[in-house]
Amino acid sequence: MPSKTYQRIRSDHASEVAEDYVEAIADAITERGVCRAIDLVKHFAVTHATVNNTIGRLQRDGFVVTEPYQPIELTAAGKRLATQSRQRHEIVESFLRRMGVSAATAAADSEGIEHHVSKETLAAMKRVLTKGWPSEPS
Repeated sequence: MPSKTYQRIRSDHASEVAEDYVEAIADAITERGVCRAIDLVKHFAVTHATVNNTIGRLQRDGFVVTEPYQPIELTAAGKRLATQSRQRHEIVESFLRRMGVSAATAAADSEGIEHHVSKETLAAMKRVLTKGWPSEPS
């Protein structure tokens, strides 16, 4: 595999946690009006220390703002990242369902694929969802 491919995979892994967290924070805010660290502890089934460390990185990177014992809020950049991640997730999951994958499997598989799908592949998936499968060459 070419070096460029490995670099993209490493970059995808680095952003995967941030995307999952901002998406979960956005969901919690939508559902309950607020997101607290305990919501993320329960959602991801991790420790408070893991959540605190991750939130610290997200704050450093400009995706969230929070103070000790206060709710976690998304910055404009965090909201954009959450929206982009949610859209990728929905396209991938819908595409898998269109291929005949069960709802449960499509939901689980899209969680991993959404972080690694290229813009080109995502655009092709979206075309299939909106226009149908391309004709086979004759």
